[in-house]
Amino acid sequence: MNPIRRRRLLWVLALVAASGIAMTLVAMALQRNVAYLYTPSEVLRGEAGEHARFRLGGMVAANSFKRDSGSLEAQFRVTDGDAEMPVVYTGILPDLFREKQAVVATGRMQDGRFVAEEILAKHDETYMPKEVADKMGTAHKKHDVPAPGAPAAAEAR
Repeated sequence: MNPIRRRRLLWVLALVAASGIAMTLVAMALQRNVAYLYTPSEVLRGEAGEHARFRLGGMVAANSFKRDSGSLEAQFRVTDGDAEMPVVYTGILPDLFREKQAVVATGRMQDGRFVAEEILAKHDETYMPKEVADKMGTAHKKHDVPAPGAPAAAEAR
């Protein structure tokens, strides 16, 4: 092989190797930042098992919010209609956070409860994250409960 072809071949191999390393680093960075969304029922069934960090979505259960005066630690339960999951969060909650409202918490399971790092609350009356809306709709159908915003059977007639 003459020296010019050898030099071109080495440049092409170096370019392919550098591209492969760059793609691997990008894939690893994206994988580390992925947080899957699960409902309390799915978490209790073990579907979130291998994911160390994930999002928990559902509704804040009625009469479940507790916070000691002078403390930033909030405790509440998230429900999907089938199951409830205890959540602990230390920090300032969003202004629109309240019971019986949609919430998405990002964090990890620890000692049988979800320790949240971030809390997102719905921003108006009609918004709910698509994944949460789909999973809540499934729970509503399963329990024959009319979905919020859907006409009741008596009103449809």
